[in-house]
Amino acid sequence: MLFMDTFAHIRPYQDNEVQVVLQRLLKEPELRDALVRFRFANCPKWLRRPLAWGLSFHLKRRVAGIRTVRDFQRQLEPFIQHMIETSTAGLTVKGLEQLDLSQPCLFISNHRDIALDPAFVSWALHLKGQDTVRIAIGDNLLTKSWVSDLMRLNKSFIVKRSASSKKEKLQVSKELSAYIYHSLVAENAHIWIAQREGRAKDGVDKTNPAIVSMLMLNKPKEQDFAAYLAQLRIVPVAIGYEYDPCDLAKANELHQQALTGQYEKQDHEDVASISRGITGYKGKVVLCFGQVIQGDAFASARQVADEIDRQIHTLYPDMITTRLAAEKLGMQPCAIDNGVSRNMLEQERNRFEQRLNSVPDDVRQRVLAMYAAPLLPRSPSLPE
Repeated sequence: MLFMDTFAHIRPYQDNEVQVVLQRLLKEPELRDALVRFRFANCPKWLRRPLAWGLSFHLKRRVAGIRTVRDFQRQLEPFIQHMIETSTAGLTVKGLEQLDLSQPCLFISNHRDIALDPAFVSWALHLKGQDTVRIAIGDNLLTKSWVSDLMRLNKSFIVKRSASSKKEKLQVSKELSAYIYHSLVAENAHIWIAQREGRAKDGVDKTNPAIVSMLMLNKPKEQDFAAYLAQLRIVPVAIGYEYDPCDLAKANELHQQALTGQYEKQDHEDVASISRGITGYKGKVVLCFGQVIQGDAFASARQVADEIDRQIHTLYPDMITTRLAAEKLGMQPCAIDNGVSRNMLEQERNRFEQRLNSVPDDVRQRVLAMYAAPLLPRSPSLPE
């Protein structure tokens, strides 16, 4: 426990901290108002104040019995189930049965949604009777203290992207590397981390070798690269969403960057993206787990990154919207396969057309390219 305390400012909250944090959250009017808007979105505004009072009373009773992180996550189960039932056309999980889950895994996935990518990995593990993952989250997302509290209650640990100097960046990277290793080896905890910083807004999934280099910073000088890599038990994961609730926002950001060379995020824009991703329609969601990367076959961070890319590219699910976008771009006609009937294909084509009708002309091509990206040739590896 003493060793764990050296990570107190970045690690998830522990069981003995849960009640203190929950009591702090109960006093947050912003959180209460956000919950009211989420739970009672269709109610008149004049009802929100009495609803907020009633919700506060209800939450006080609910949190009184929450003593551990697992207790807290059990409270979230109905909301995850409700989200899957109401905002998706089903969640399919592949490849998890081939993994030895008695040993901890470091899941590295492509990154499309801020909150749901790790949430779906955790849900798949939960259905297998496994503990949920500890989640790497950038401090740029923690613009409000209550957001930070909620994330850390839900087993998130902090990646300090705000570090400025080269020396500070190296220091926080070493600390992060040590924490991930400690979680895996000393605490037998599964970890989730994205293959790159930030979502793949253009739909192109590429692993940044710098992520792998960070993971290796904790390696003792005398230890072989392959031997340390084997201890990490890296498992690539491919996540596919038939529809991206944040597709227009992502395309707008790319469009602004292309026009002006920069994009200034609005205050708490990432928090809004989290909400949109959770509540927005996603169609079919497919989660594909790869194989543990064997250390003896690799000798550098770039080689490992290339193997993660190879597995994610191979595993990535065949989505109908990917083919429809490619068709719209003139790449190829949308084929009928994977059990999709001609009638179903037309229904999906009409749904996709309706989605595109709400997209302004100047960003429509970017939205199409985003959806079609998995069918495009893979670009070279990201620089370290």
